[in-house]
Amino acid sequence: MNSFYPPVRILMGPGPSDVSSRVLLAQARPTLGHLDPAFQMLMEETKGGLQRLFRAPEHACIPLPGPGTCGMEAGMMNLLEPGEVAVVAINGLFGQRMADMAERAGAEVVRVEQTWGEPIDPAKVEAALWARGAKLLAFVHAETSTGVMSDPGPLCALAREHGALTVVDCVTSLGGITVDAQAWGADVLYAGTQKCLSAPPGLAPFAISPRGQEAVKARKTKPRTWLYDLQLLMSYWGGEGGRAYHHTAPVNAVYGLHEAMVALFEEGQTAVIARHLAMHQALLAGLGGLGLELNVAEDHRLPQLNAVKAPEGVDEARVRMHMLERFGVEIGAGLGPLKGRIWRVGLMGASATPRHVRLCLTALGDALAAQGRNAASVQDALDAVETRLAAVA
Repeated sequence: MNSFYPPVRILMGPGPSDVSSRVLLAQARPTLGHLDPAFQMLMEETKGGLQRLFRAPEHACIPLPGPGTCGMEAGMMNLLEPGEVAVVAINGLFGQRMADMAERAGAEVVRVEQTWGEPIDPAKVEAALWARGAKLLAFVHAETSTGVMSDPGPLCALAREHGALTVVDCVTSLGGITVDAQAWGADVLYAGTQKCLSAPPGLAPFAISPRGQEAVKARKTKPRTWLYDLQLLMSYWGGEGGRAYHHTAPVNAVYGLHEAMVALFEEGQTAVIARHLAMHQALLAGLGGLGLELNVAEDHRLPQLNAVKAPEGVDEARVRMHMLERFGVEIGAGLGPLKGRIWRVGLMGASATPRHVRLCLTALGDALAAQGRNAASVQDALDAVETRLAAVA
C-alpha cells in the first residue's frame, strides 16, 4: 500500500465544491481532544457562527458528524414517532429521500408530488395539510437533483396554521442563497459543509427551534437513532452543567467548518450571495453563446446549481468524461427522470468565480465540438461572459 495523491480536479458538479487552501490548512492544524477546553471554546464559536449563517438567533445550532443526509435523518427521527402523520413535498430526489426517512421513523407519510424541475406548489401542500392532521411538513429549499428553488416562507406559514412542525433541507442553499430560519418560522434546518460553505464533506450544520426542542423533549418513545438523538447530542454540544461524553467529535473537520465561516463572514453574507448570482448570470450568458439553455424556469432557478439541457443527439456522458479527462473539470449528471437529459453545473462557494465559469464553458464547448456540435461558438460564449461580468463589476 502506498500514499494516495489525488489528481487535480476542478469541482463544478452538485458537490463537493472546491475547498480553499485556508480551509485545508485549518484542518491540518494539531488535533485536540474533543473535551479539551480550547476545543470547547471553538465549539461555542462554531455554534454562534451557525446561528448567524442560518439567521436563527433562537435556534440551537450544532454541526452533526456526517454528510448533509445525517441532518435529514436527525430531523425525521427526532420529531416523528410511530403512527404520526408527515406531509412531505417531493419535487426531486431529495424530497423522495425525506419521505423514505419519515417512513423509517414509523410515520404515515402523505406525499405531495410535483413535477421534477418545478417548485413546490403551496396549494397542493395546503390541501394535504387540511386532509390530515400532520405532525410535520418536510420539503427541500434548493433541490440539488433539479436546480429548482422553492419558497420556504409560504410553506412554513401553512405548516404553522395547521400546527405542524417544519423540516427544511438547506444542503445546497446555505451560503449560496438567502436562508432565514427566523423570518420563515422554520423549526428544523440542515445543510452540508461541502456545497456553498466550501469545506470538505463530513459535517452537517443543523438548527432546531425552541418549538422543535420542546417536541423532542415531549416524545413518548426514544428516537430510532442513537448517534443523532438530539437530547444526547445536546448534552455534549449544549454544555449545560459541563459537557457529557457522547461521541468523539471530528475535531479537525470542525476546524475546517469554523475557518470556512470565518472566510464567509469576512467577505460578507450579502456579498457572497451576490457573487453566486453574478457567476450564475455569467454562466447563463456563456451557455447562450454555446446554444444551450437551462431546464428550470427563470423565476425558480438556483444560481449555485444549474441544470443545463443536453442537446438532442449528444452523448451527455461522453461530454462529462471529455471535460474531466482533458480539462480536469467535473460536472454532474441528471438523476431520476432527468438522467441523460441534463448536466448539473455547480457554482458553489470557492467554485463560484469567473475563472471557474470560463473554464467550464471552454471545456463544455470543446467536448461538444468533439461530437460535432458548436465547433465555432466557444469564443462567442467567452465574449458573452466578459460582457456580463463587466456589467456587474
